[in-house]
Amino acid sequence: METLLEIKADLKPIKSQEQYQHYLKIIDNLVDCEEDSKEEELLEMVSILVESYENQHFPIESPDPIEAIKLKIVEKGLKRKDLAIYFGSTSRVSEVLNKKRALTFEMAKKLRKGLGISAEVLLS
Repeated sequence: METLLEIKADLKPIKSQEQYQHYLKIIDNLVDCEEDSKEEELLEMVSILVESYENQHFPIESPDPIEAIKLKIVEKGLKRKDLAIYFGSTSRVSEVLNKKRALTFEMAKKLRKGLGISAEVLLS
């Protein structure tokens, strides 16, 4: 393996899959390094480059707000009628979950507070 100095000198934005794989190996080799060491500094630098490449080439889209609500229903063992306090009525719950009515800002605020779904997801 290259020395730390050689790796640091060669660091540059990732332009290819081969370079990306190489940087992942560097991270793998440094992941258990000591805190406040030169290795940790290098790990941080390489991680920033890898994260930037991944954000460009493998973006993760925000989940659909309705799917996030449905997931919370399952996670919490709720029934649709239990959501009436967030939507105003059981018929409104059905309309929103079937995508026949849009989720309003007020509904999103109540769902965020009551079910812990992030505002970013609910308003996307």
